[in-house]
Amino acid sequence: MTDSSKITLFTRQLVHNPLLCRKQMGIEIIHTDKQNVSKTQIKEKLGSMFKVETAVIAVYGMKFKFGGGRSSGFALIYDSVDARKANDQKALLRRDDLVVKTKKVGRKQGKEIKSRAKRVRGTAKAKVAGGKKK
Repeated sequence: MTDSSKITLFTRQLVHNPLLCRKQMGIEIIHTDKQNVSKTQIKEKLGSMFKVETAVIAVYGMKFKFGGGRSSGFALIYDSVDARKANDQKALLRRDDLVVKTKKVGRKQGKEIKSRAKRVRGTAKAKVAGGKKK
């Protein structure tokens, strides 16, 4: 918390959006001692300002000004974690570990599975696409 106390955070254009259950705002950060500020530090600072937990805060679009010392971005503060899960962008939820990250098949492996599936018919396609069972 000592690092987050060295930054000054201003909110501008604060709008309450009742349809999406959130407060939307632009944020300005002054950080003369540091090169840049992490999103977790920004969330902690916003959480203490608005008296909410950090899980309901989404910070994105950070731009660090040339010459250092100033940054700007956007923040969304949802009314609850459930409201955030229902309304927030899936990429932001994945980044903050609120949604399970899916394991994707590699590009080459996916093409090989597709080629194998072309060679068989019927229920065998499902067996080929499922991969090897351990």
